[in-house]
Amino acid sequence: MISTWSEWKRYPRPGRGENLEAPISPGIYEVRYAATGALHSFGAVDNVAQALASLPVGAKSWFGRRDKAELPELEYRTCATSTKADAKVVAERMVGRREAYMSGAA
Repeated sequence: MISTWSEWKRYPRPGRGENLEAPISPGIYEVRYAATGALHSFGAVDNVAQALASLPVGAKSWFGRRDKAELPELEYRTCATSTKADAKVVAERMVGRREAYMSGAA
């Protein structure tokens, strides 16, 4: 079974005390730059919450800390599925639609 996409939410930034709101189940996630809507990352995974929490979202400084000034404003949304196989099917359809759109727009 495939559920619907969540609303876009602001991706938590270090030091703000914010939390991710994502399913601990198979599904798809999409992360975009808030200012432009450009795609940052996308995936079909076994655990959506874990995948979002482990995304590299900024550059690290020389001392291993993330430079807060360089962290982009990101937004994310999720779509839970019953299995990873379902997530892959939905992801492939989305990629196909994007490719068709981009080839028509070029």
